[in-house]
Amino acid sequence: MWIGVRKRFSRFHSSLRLTPEQLEDGRIKELGVRKKLHRTYYDVTTDHPLGFVVGSWGKGTAVSPPNDLDIFFELPISVYERLNTNAGNVQSQLLQEVRGHLLDRYPQTEVRGDNQVVAIGFNTLTVEVVPAFRYDQAGRFYMPDTTAGGRWRLVDPAATQNEIEVADAISNGNVRPLAMMIKTWKRECNVPIKSYQIELLVARFMSNYEYRQYDYFWYDWFVRDFFIFLCAQTSQELSIPGTGESVNLGDSWHSRAVTARDRALRACGYEHVDRVEEAGEEWQKIFGLRIPIA
Repeated sequence: MWIGVRKRFSRFHSSLRLTPEQLEDGRIKELGVRKKLHRTYYDVTTDHPLGFVVGSWGKGTAVSPPNDLDIFFELPISVYERLNTNAGNVQSQLLQEVRGHLLDRYPQTEVRGDNQVVAIGFNTLTVEVVPAFRYDQAGRFYMPDTTAGGRWRLVDPAATQNEIEVADAISNGNVRPLAMMIKTWKRECNVPIKSYQIELLVARFMSNYEYRQYDYFWYDWFVRDFFIFLCAQTSQELSIPGTGESVNLGDSWHSRAVTARDRALRACGYEHVDRVEEAGEEWQKIFGLRIPIA
C-alpha cells in the first residue's frame, strides 16, 4: 500500500526548489539594487549595503521558476522627516523618488512604483523594493502604502520569518515543502489568495498537525488534510505576526480549495490501493505537470 507516495512527493519537492543558477541570479540583482540605494541615500559605496531579502526568498519558500524577489531597504530617518513636511500623498512621492534613482541605474529596464513597492522588471525576475524606515530595534519598520490617500504601515518582517522557522523546526522540516506545494497549486489553478497567507496558514496548520513529524510517505495526507483545513478558513481573520493587525481571507478562493480538497481525497484513495497512475492524474489536476504522474 502507498508504494508511490514517497517517491512522488520527494521528486515533486525537488522540482520546486530554486536552482543554484536562479539563486545566484537573484543574489546578484538584489545586491546591485541595494548598492545603488545605499550609495544614493548614504553617499557611501560599499559591498555590504543596507537592506535584506524578505518574502518567499527570505522565508525559504520560493518556487522555481521565481517570479519576483522582495527586499527591504532601510532609508535614513531624515528622508521620512523631509517627506512628512510635504502636502499630498507622501508615500507615493517616496516611491517615485526611489523609482527615479533606480531608473538612473537601470535606464533600459522597466521600473515602476506600485502601491507599496518599487518594482524593477529584470528579464529573469522582478526585484520588488520596499523603502522602509526603522521603527524600533526589535525589527519593526514603517513602510509606505499609497492607497486611500497614503499611510505608513507598521510591519515586522522578522516576526513572519521567525514564525515560519519555528513551525518548520517543530514539524520535521515539513512547513516549507508543503507551503511550496500549495503555492504551486495557487500558481497552477490561478487561485486568488496571497502567497504570504498560504505560508502563514501552512505554518499554523502544521504546528498542530498530528502527523507533522513524518516524512514524504505521508505527504498525500498532508496535502489532503491541509485542503480540508483551508476550506474551513473562509472569511476568517488571519493575524499578521508582530503588527497586532489581521487580514480577512475572504472567500474568492474557496471554490478552488473545495475542488482541490475533493481531488486530493480521490488521490489519497488511489494511493492507498497502489493505483499509482490514477492517483497521479488527480494530483496533476491540483499541481500541474510538476508532480510526477507515476
